[in-house]
Amino acid sequence: MRANNPLQAITSLTDDALIAFDALGSAARNLVSPGLRFGVTGLSRSGKTVFITSLVHNLVHGGRLPLFSAQASGRLAQACLQPQPDDNVPRFQYEDHLNALLEDRIWPSSTRAISELRLTIEYESASAWNRTFGRGRISLDIVDYPGEWLLDLPLLGKSYEEWSREALALSRLPNRLSLAKIWQEKLEDIDPAAQEDETLAREQARLFTDYLRECRGDRTALSTLPPGRFLMPGDLEGSPALTFAPLELAQGATATTGSLHAMMARRYESYKSIVVKPFFRDHFARLDRQIVLVDVLQALNAGREAVIDLENALADILACFRPGRASWLTSLFSTRTERILFAATKADHLHHENHDRLERLLSQMVDKAVRKARFAGAKVNVVAIAAIRATREAELNEGGESLPVIVGTPIKGETIDGETFDGETETAIFPGDLPRAPGHLLAKNSDLQTDLNFVRFRPPRLDETEDGITLSLPHIRLDRALEFLLGDQLR
Repeated sequence: MRANNPLQAITSLTDDALIAFDALGSAARNLVSPGLRFGVTGLSRSGKTVFITSLVHNLVHGGRLPLFSAQASGRLAQACLQPQPDDNVPRFQYEDHLNALLEDRIWPSSTRAISELRLTIEYESASAWNRTFGRGRISLDIVDYPGEWLLDLPLLGKSYEEWSREALALSRLPNRLSLAKIWQEKLEDIDPAAQEDETLAREQARLFTDYLRECRGDRTALSTLPPGRFLMPGDLEGSPALTFAPLELAQGATATTGSLHAMMARRYESYKSIVVKPFFRDHFARLDRQIVLVDVLQALNAGREAVIDLENALADILACFRPGRASWLTSLFSTRTERILFAATKADHLHHENHDRLERLLSQMVDKAVRKARFAGAKVNVVAIAAIRATREAELNEGGESLPVIVGTPIKGETIDGETFDGETETAIFPGDLPRAPGHLLAKNSDLQTDLNFVRFRPPRLDETEDGITLSLPHIRLDRALEFLLGDQLR
């Protein structure tokens, strides 16, 4: 069940006017002070907070970024944080997250709502002519938001009846049926045409949310779980806009005013108006560049159904973007997402021989949707990264054979083969290998037997040079990601 591009029916004339007005203002500001709005998203626990923290730390502290041309050539003069430009958006708490990583050696809390951070970069141009005019300067507005909110955008092109049919059909799939059992049993006793009932609506919303939460758990790791705010309600928790659930009328029946079905449909429309449309208009439609972080390894751990579900979710996510090459004329009336990078995270959980395999697997998962975006003029790329590298590589000798392992400190409570880790002891682990041709993991009859061993590791201690200088946060291919997303702006 693939949705049509929601942007075909997402906005009213008023919304389009507001978007055009904002684009016109941004174009005028960029003439005086060039800027770029950079979106960072990904589904739950994909590493958004860690990515932003590491990106800022490495740029501000001159990190090891050999594939980021402006840094590698010595043209990056400085990068510093500036006051956030949007007073109505929470600031990304960079300092708190960095302290959690460096002082407490714990991973910072996950993204629960939208936040923003401005980083200003000063650089020397690669062009001798441009250098005669002094240093270049660009403001990078980093917008952090949950990927689940992206999966809400297709709702704007669907009626309550259409969404209900799709949600109910998904819940009856073999891999979801047991997770939806309690909700479905209660649903059988409900007559959608009956009189509206607040208590019943609240119970149905709670049971439906419990089902979505079960789908997102580590054991199942499913990705297509709209409405996204049901799992991260924020200040809307308990509001009527979040108190609805799918219902399906009997064949030939109609929903009358005052019925439970009409009540749910009204609240569904309120959810779109209050939650989804403002997010699109005020934030999503303003992005110039975008990185989508993807936890492929978690899906592999959960099995084939989770991988296929993730593949579908990625197609839905990419369908939501307004891809295209921006020009001075089009930028006056709308913002186009010029570059989109899909990043398979947690590459440090694998030996380096598997990094390219992880990258190829993600490439195949987004292949069809990527080709459509490229056709529209956007540049799309895929990379395997670890925004913060929590492990190092070593070799163990077993039976006269050399075995490649990764070494790190597993988080307390993590287990492998019955061994439970204490959170303090550094351990060598053989994580296993992805297939050389990982595309077969997506094949129709694949059993997804990969023999992989994944555990979560604590953040690393920072290395020091012989002179006692503390280095920046280690990473894998963060510089490649930066070069694709920002390199052309610093030339």
